Amino acid sequence: MRKQKGFSLIELLIVVAIILIIAAIAIPNLLKAKMSAADSAAAATIRALDTAQLTYSINYPTVGFADSFVKLGPNAAPPLCDATGACLIDNVLAATASGNIKGGYKYYLVGGGALDFTVSADPNVMHSTGNNVFCSSGDAVVKSQIANPAVAAGAAVPTATCNDITKYAALKN
Repeated sequence: MRKQKGFSLIELLIVVAIILIIAAIAIPNLLKAKMSAADSAAAATIRALDTAQLTYSINYPTVGFADSFVKLGPNAAPPLCDATGACLIDNVLAATASGNIKGGYKYYLVGGGALDFTVSADPNVMHSTGNNVFCSSGDAVVKSQIANPAVAAGAAVPTATCNDITKYAALKN
């Protein structure tokens, strides 16, 4: 009788089954980690937008807060930076006045001028690209949604809603 080399079909099926079981365990954890990273990035972006707004209001006191992301972004005539393009945020967020998508979240800006502003971030698909809605207003405190849903999906968070402690709470760092 000849000695055969290689693996039997049963051995190969067992190896494939083990790989599939490991994948079934690992993939959900990978997706959760991806959403957690998107949530962290959204909160950090809201914090950066707060800083940009405060810097804008200090640099252009006669204007106050910017009323659009375009005014916070790069100027159309580089390297010039002025009240129409303050060079404080990247061109992805500054693509349009409000409602720009970055990293699975859509970012909004409400208000501006001398009084107040609110920036907010809403996941493109709740529980798929992100798990939370974030906002911040002139107080520069980043808040996350605690009442579900505090605003309709795909909409900017109004300043009064963002400052309502029954709907939004400050992030615990």
